[in-house]
Amino acid sequence: MAGLVLRRWSSRAVIVGLSDISRKLTHQFKRNPLLRVGCMGFFDDRWSERLPEDKQCQPRLGSIAATAAFVKAYNVQHIYIALPLSAQPRILALLDDLRDTTASIYFVPDLASFDLIQANISIIDGIPIVAVCESPFVGINSIIKRVSDVIISLLILLVISPLMLLIAVGIKLTSRGPVLFKQRRYGLDGKEIVVYKFRSMTVMEDDEQVNQATRNDPRITRFGSFLRKTSLDELPQFINVLQGGMSVVGPRPHAVSHNEMYRSLIKGYMIRHKVKPGITGWAQINGFRGETDTLEKMQARIDYDLDYLRNWSLFLDLLIIFKTINVVIEDKNAY
Repeated sequence: MAGLVLRRWSSRAVIVGLSDISRKLTHQFKRNPLLRVGCMGFFDDRWSERLPEDKQCQPRLGSIAATAAFVKAYNVQHIYIALPLSAQPRILALLDDLRDTTASIYFVPDLASFDLIQANISIIDGIPIVAVCESPFVGINSIIKRVSDVIISLLILLVISPLMLLIAVGIKLTSRGPVLFKQRRYGLDGKEIVVYKFRSMTVMEDDEQVNQATRNDPRITRFGSFLRKTSLDELPQFINVLQGGMSVVGPRPHAVSHNEMYRSLIKGYMIRHKVKPGITGWAQINGFRGETDTLEKMQARIDYDLDYLRNWSLFLDLLIIFKTINVVIEDKNAY
């Protein structure tokens, strides 16, 4: 059988269960000879006509129940079990059959099916723990993130303090009301925080129902319109960063009423709160800044927020900060 011809230096291996993850594993064995593993084929209870077509896949060697006999007959050294978690009874039966072999056995869970956020495996007193959804800011990463937030915020506040004073004077001269607008938002772990902004409207909405600003919104003052288009109304949030409630980069905080509405409409919406909200974010530099007047736009924003959680790095934060400058200058979505 052609599929059973292996290099002499290769360790013999079989895979139990044909799936996307087992295909990837097989292809890795082929592409990387340093692994020194030769895959002989796979075992699956489905017949050939029921299996997905894959010309590069190794041959089906038999049903799962035939695995142990094959392993002993061909002196297989490695067995990779790539069955779904729902197949626990079959996995336990297979492990019982394999007790009479000397093969090394590995479980290959299809974690990709869980839409993982910062997946990792750790050991607690000998117990393996798989993180399915975790914040990227744990351990040393949390220190890096906080230190960078403080340094960047202090530097920016030192530079923009004269500008902030001028903006405060402009607000007082052009409309009645306080200089700062305070609004309740959801922060880290979904806990409420108070976010500061320069007041740009004639109203101070922070109720159960908060309407997003729209184009030509009559609530926006003339000076406030300038502040919003240039994002200068967001500058006081660097104070929020120093206080520890926000980060320079992260998912933009939404009004509490908006969170309560969208958490029931968008799958995974609240996962964005596993990190501190940011003054700017991955979604904002990718075209989702300003009003989200449709569910599709909010879904796209959340997709970018979750992508940020999956791929965070200090370099990504710095990239977002620099790109935000261009977005503020060129973007027309904020009003």
